[in-house]
Amino acid sequence: MLTEEAIVEQIQAVPEMMTVLAIIRDLNLADAWLAAGAVRNFVWNQLSGRSGFDASTDLDLVFYDPAISYEETQQIEQELKKVYPQYAWEVKNQVYMHQHSPGTAPYRSACDAVSKYPEQCTALAVRLREDGQLELFLPYGTRDIEDFIVQPTPHFLASPERLAVYTERMNKKNWQAKWPFSKIEKKIRFEKGI
Repeated sequence: MLTEEAIVEQIQAVPEMMTVLAIIRDLNLADAWLAAGAVRNFVWNQLSGRSGFDASTDLDLVFYDPAISYEETQQIEQELKKVYPQYAWEVKNQVYMHQHSPGTAPYRSACDAVSKYPEQCTALAVRLREDGQLELFLPYGTRDIEDFIVQPTPHFLASPERLAVYTERMNKKNWQAKWPFSKIEKKIRFEKGI
């Protein structure tokens, strides 16, 4: 059984992951995490016997700071790409990101945003704290990640519009080519009252 402790140990054992997490920590952005596919792909690669860190995977740096504008967020991303061009940085201030999810109220924190990502296996994040400890955020636990299950989060199940976004994402993503044993839920019904 995959535990949170095992994921932390896997990340700590890979210098490149620790380097990326230190870069993010040292930016001193409010509520900053490495999230989504950057973490999911790492774990899935590890579980598949591949090299965990994949430099071609987008490094989803998410943070939450109402004092930083959308334009300033883009400048942070450009600066990271210039200073650390070996990584595929994607920097998103979650203050603005609810606009990309139909019918979603503004997020209250980076973790609030992560918990409302389209898939449960993508709704995860990790950060390196000032004390050198890793902090993991896994609102749906480890089961979907461990079993390579792709299914919508409750937030995406609760709206036909968001469910359409999820379905479109599943049609575009080619995860089964990379992880053939992944189980992708495509025929999902909108569940009223979630």
